[in-house]
Amino acid sequence: MWMRAISRQICGLILTALLGGLAAATLVRLAPGFDVDERELDPRLSEASLQSVRTERAKERNLTSFYWNYLRRLAHGDLGISHSLRRPVAELLLERGPVTLRLAGWGLAGGWALGLSLAMAATTWKQGFVDFFSVSFASVFLCLPAAVIGLLALFSGVAPAWAIALIVFPKVFNYARGLLGKAYQAPHVLLARAKGLRGASILLRHVLPGTVPELLALAGVSVSMALSAAIPLEAVCDVPGIGQLAWQAALGRDLPVLVSLTLFLTLATRIANTTADLAISAVRIEES
Repeated sequence: MWMRAISRQICGLILTALLGGLAAATLVRLAPGFDVDERELDPRLSEASLQSVRTERAKERNLTSFYWNYLRRLAHGDLGISHSLRRPVAELLLERGPVTLRLAGWGLAGGWALGLSLAMAATTWKQGFVDFFSVSFASVFLCLPAAVIGLLALFSGVAPAWAIALIVFPKVFNYARGLLGKAYQAPHVLLARAKGLRGASILLRHVLPGTVPELLALAGVSVSMALSAAIPLEAVCDVPGIGQLAWQAALGRDLPVLVSLTLFLTLATRIANTTADLAISAVRIEES
């Protein structure tokens, strides 16, 4: 059964990545100004150089041909050459990928620590200042765009990872608060309260164990939140990661880079969700 589930997840992973890459290529190809290249405006270029630029763009006009050739090269580990940076795309991803993964990882850890801590405090002390403060604090950052939080982090000198943490934590807080609040109304929790258990004993022994599958599902989704937030944050805070590369590639309509980045982000998100699904299945089997 496990092998069948893993095989199904791998097939879904490959299909999602291929469709994501095709969608990215289609959107970039159909975007206004795709056929325009700023290099053609450079008066220093000779006619031969201009012709080379036009030939390079002509290869990408036929979307089906471009994507098929891209997949053929991908099978051999070749992601193409960046038009704007004049470097192999695989080299750029290997150089910048760890920066973004490290940034997103620290941001996720901080966002979960803050969101889950405030959610536990708010559900443990429902009446009073703690609940009001935590809900208000989360609502403020929930309303702010990622770029604005990045600017605030830049002006205040805070590490960009904290900006990602402040983007992730309101979603974690709101979901976990509702989940924990519902768990506190479960019959076995009410029975434990009737027996005299209070505070941390109720939370750790009766409430949190029942919410593990839902929290694991949220953990998988929060990976895509952190990676999505990294794109504007790295551009605003000048962090040399995947997000900044995506921003530069979008400005230069750099199709090989954008398609490769879409595949990278799609695979990372789907792997996180798949891992969460398998962990949920394992927890439920263990409970049964």
